[in-house]
Amino acid sequence: MSVRTLPLLFLNLGGEMLYILDQRLRAQNIPGDKARKDEWTEVDRKRVLNDIISTMFNRKFMEELFKPQELYSKKALRTVYERLAHASIMKLNQASMDKLYDLMTMAFKYQVLLCPRPKDVLLVTFNHLDTIKGFIQDSPTILQQVDETFRQLTEIYGGLSAGEFQLIRQTLLIFFQDLHIRVSMFLKDKVQNNNGHFVLPVSGPVPWGTEVPGLIRMFNNKGEEVKRIEFKHGGNYVPAPKEGSFELYGDRVLKLGTNMYSVNRPVETRMSGSSKNLASRTQESIAPNPLAKEELNFLARLMGGMEIKKPSGPEPGFRLNLFTTDEEEEQAALTRSEELSYEVINIQATQDQQRSKELAQIMGEFEIMEQPRLSTSKGDDLLAMMDEL
Repeated sequence: MSVRTLPLLFLNLGGEMLYILDQRLRAQNIPGDKARKDEWTEVDRKRVLNDIISTMFNRKFMEELFKPQELYSKKALRTVYERLAHASIMKLNQASMDKLYDLMTMAFKYQVLLCPRPKDVLLVTFNHLDTIKGFIQDSPTILQQVDETFRQLTEIYGGLSAGEFQLIRQTLLIFFQDLHIRVSMFLKDKVQNNNGHFVLPVSGPVPWGTEVPGLIRMFNNKGEEVKRIEFKHGGNYVPAPKEGSFELYGDRVLKLGTNMYSVNRPVETRMSGSSKNLASRTQESIAPNPLAKEELNFLARLMGGMEIKKPSGPEPGFRLNLFTTDEEEEQAALTRSEELSYEVINIQATQDQQRSKELAQIMGEFEIMEQPRLSTSKGDDLLAMMDEL
């Protein structure tokens, strides 16, 4: 497992989240002069994206994110994204949040699977950052935050070897293993089967620096080529035109990671039968998890770096529905498998005075309007802790 995987996972999933929210907000846009107080306008869309991106690329948050560390569970990361999605005036209910997370994870899983080279996962990340910068082109301060993150990526990952990138890619694929959620867009484009598995192409450009398959060369013990044999590979491959740019500005060549929701079309998610059975078998045990304490510490550090901008005054939050109708959203909430819901777990960890001081320091950076509740254990209800941040 690579300890350099978390920043790439977070930034790419965050990019997909922003793509989806932007598409849904545009779909529900009402002209400002005709909109009621509870309806979305273009101003609201820009505000939501600005607030989320500003929180996502906060300097302290990025400092914690880029520290070498192991990946944690899907539940822990989902908690971060749920907090991030509510960093503005937007409100998502459980069914819409489930759908949002499903779309995010399946989109990035597809991109990782189709990367021609392990190193190209960095180009996928840069494609996400390039598009995110387009969302905030009128906000120079936030744009500077994103550019700073780009520089951190270049500094940390620019010198990694092919083997290290292979380990990162393997770590990502292990994280996405056994996730087979069917997405209508992928099914219509015939890049996903009905069982939720992706279809790998047998055509297109080969990885940069490699040759089109179809030729076997044989050499003698002196290194001299003595024979060539051609074979039919059954695909339709072509040489890569050029290598994608790893600079701040440039042609990435690779299209993976660009906004596939730029064309307005509804996207649905469904869990395949095999995934439901698997989820039932792998449901997290209520027994104490040996990694639970460290996972809680991870969340506390990561969320401690977030600066959540709370709406000032009596301004209400706007609800965003990721389904076509409210009825579909309600039905999804009723039919959602209990094994697949992301319930909050109670973590009973031993008292650690040093960690408690660190957590208290993080908590102190936020404005708590309510009286702090007394805690007998650092690992009390995780959701309650997050509510206090």
